[in-house]
Amino acid sequence: MPGNDTTANVPPRPTRLPAFLTWMPVQLVVLFVVLAALDLACQLLGVWLVHAAPRSLRDATQVLAALLLSVVMIVAYRFLVRVLEQRTAEELRNSTAVRGLVPGALVGAGLFVLVYVILWALGAVTFGGFDGLAGLGHALAIAISSAVGEEIVFRGVVYRRLEERLGTALALLVSAIVFGLVHAGNTGANWVSTLAIALESGVLLAHADAATRSLWLPIGLHFGWNFTEGGIFGAAVSGREYSGLINAPLSGPPLITGGAFGPEASVAALVVALSASLALGWYVVHTGRWRRARWRR
Repeated sequence: MPGNDTTANVPPRPTRLPAFLTWMPVQLVVLFVVLAALDLACQLLGVWLVHAAPRSLRDATQVLAALLLSVVMIVAYRFLVRVLEQRTAEELRNSTAVRGLVPGALVGAGLFVLVYVILWALGAVTFGGFDGLAGLGHALAIAISSAVGEEIVFRGVVYRRLEERLGTALALLVSAIVFGLVHAGNTGANWVSTLAIALESGVLLAHADAATRSLWLPIGLHFGWNFTEGGIFGAAVSGREYSGLINAPLSGPPLITGGAFGPEASVAALVVALSASLALGWYVVHTGRWRRARWRR
């Protein structure tokens, strides 16, 4: 992550923008397109670097590429917000990073452990012992890049900008639907997995943003959930196969296990994520952080 907080505290200098760039929908599109393209470019660069590296260094190279992607995305987001919105990106302040990332990662990991406890209770998991460290580097790198890239694009841009005009409820609904549809083309995806991603990640992570007005907590939650799912239990994450620390294969109907898409599409994950969302939603409402649509004020 960027090293200090000195630039974050400096008020942005006013810049005269063309009139069309001051319109919120245009800003949303510009932010989304530029940051999504940058995220994709960094991922492609990471793939090239991994293929160019010696086999023994490929996991380390992939982790370094994920960290590079994170730095590039954070710096680009701050720069674009400063230029287009004429403000400092308080939601990505360095000084609040640890306070959001660490609890978020721990809670995200804990929530997914709870998913596996439920799956075990349903007889869908067979624990086969320790499965080695070979897949940890790959899982760590993907979890980092997915958490930072997706949260900046979908919560930092889509959810946040929509909430400013449409209010929390509509912004949450629209951003969750978009997030689910983006994963609809993944391996093993179907309407159940698309709905599950929208209801689980889309709703939970938007509530995490609303609760803190910071992107660090949703980034931490996203990372902890994904890394535990793929890196610890070796389950498929949104259709992508992993080799985890623990050998814990799933068996049973897709409604219980999530099928080829992974346990994110299971009833257990849906129950756990929605329960956490309800708790966060209650907090958002009762602390006055829930925002009404601007035209109703």
